Amino acid sequence: MLRLSNITCYYGKVAALRDLSLYINQNETICLIGANGAGKTTALNTICGLVKPASGEISFLGERIDHLHPHQIVRLGISQVPEGRKIFPDMTVLENLKVGAYIYHNKSKVRENTEKIFDYFPLLKERRDQLGGTLSGGEQQMLAIGRALMSDPKLLLLDEPSLGLSPVLIQGLIKIIVDIQKIGVTLFLVEQKSFALRIVGRGYVLENGAISFHEKAENLVSRVEVRKAYLGV
Repeated sequence: MLRLSNITCYYGKVAALRDLSLYINQNETICLIGANGAGKTTALNTICGLVKPASGEISFLGERIDHLHPHQIVRLGISQVPEGRKIFPDMTVLENLKVGAYIYHNKSKVRENTEKIFDYFPLLKERRDQLGGTLSGGEQQMLAIGRALMSDPKLLLLDEPSLGLSPVLIQGLIKIIVDIQKIGVTLFLVEQKSFALRIVGRGYVLENGAISFHEKAENLVSRVEVRKAYLGV
């Protein structure tokens, strides 16, 4: 479904990604793990068109996308839940969700998608008129995911969704991710916590902008060096 081939990205003269190659199949969930500063967010932002690679190619459903603008990539079916959620605090829950459906000009389609999100997340329906900034951290993460789903993505990128959440809220997050898998959305999860490797099929380990391991998730979990260095176990 998605393939990154020999992607290299720079911030100034510093290489954030070095010859990065990875792939994800349709209806699969994979995880990219790594320490802070390893290049995980850069990888997702490059997929979304927010960062342009200096070399390499990105293809999605057989079409090359590394030359496209972010809004064009969203229209093709890729949506991102950014690190830190980045909801609009002075807008209501409903207004935040509508931002996620900006690619649709049909009001009935926006209403239809909003109702679907409210079905997935009944709590958001209860809070629909509440300002985003007054929600708890877990509720804001739910809103960020709901906003990303408003564009009917085929591929959803999740950038450290557990950041700042308590262990109890992380369990709720796991349920949300599993539920998204059930509705047929392909998931690319970036994380630093060990729960990620329990809900994905394969995992990549990113180190200093390059892939150091790529294995089935269960094999990565059993690697002592991976557990100690990247998962805090």
